[in-house]
Amino acid sequence: MLRGLRSEGGVAVSKLEEQMARQLEDAGIVYEREQMLIPGRKFRFDFLLPQSCLIIECEGGTWAGGRHTSGVGFRNDCVKYNLAAEYGYVVLRYTSDLIKKGDAIESIVRVHERYAVQTPIEAP
Repeated sequence: MLRGLRSEGGVAVSKLEEQMARQLEDAGIVYEREQMLIPGRKFRFDFLLPQSCLIIECEGGTWAGGRHTSGVGFRNDCVKYNLAAEYGYVVLRYTSDLIKKGDAIESIVRVHERYAVQTPIEAP
């Protein structure tokens, strides 16, 4: 298993995602983890906030040449996030430093309050 990861139901979960989960819980925000939201696609989203149709992505490795910063990884993320938008979700992306400093949860709380009654588009 990769450094900083543990398994949750067969899915690797990072320490960064664990930290985000604690921050969401402390803020009283309901969330679901590792959701497959796009029909016909196997990728998962780190967090779904069902009350506001927000998707939270924890972008680890941004300062260390991680997957999200490679050409292919960045392209694949663009496809994933654009498909989420097509289905009515708002994707919020946060780097490890934003999560650790608390800037991410402050932003999430503001956006969550604004979008708390949104409904995603039903899959065909």
